[in-house]
Amino acid sequence: MDFGYLMLVFITMAAVTFAERALPFAASKWLQKQRWVRNLGDFLPLAIMVLLTVHAAVDASVARHAAPTPEVVCIAAAFGLQWFFKNPLVSIFAATALYVAWVNGFLPFV
Repeated sequence: MDFGYLMLVFITMAAVTFAERALPFAASKWLQKQRWVRNLGDFLPLAIMVLLTVHAAVDASVARHAAPTPEVVCIAAAFGLQWFFKNPLVSIFAATALYVAWVNGFLPFV
């Protein structure tokens, strides 16, 4: 390979990466005025968390070669605790502790 060609490739990659990262900052005033950007900002975080949770639950049940019963019950417990206590730390911690105890066989009634 030619050294000049490799340097041109690296410089081009660096310029494109810099432009991709700088573009949202350069267009921030225009983006703040767009209604669809605000709608995405309202909807996207919840959608991403739901997709990540479903993906993790499916992967965990596939890895255990079992039905996703613990995952579904613990996700429902997290929703219930969040609805009751309105504290994400409590609901996430309690549901995670329940899931870890269940999957590792520490719960005698399961």
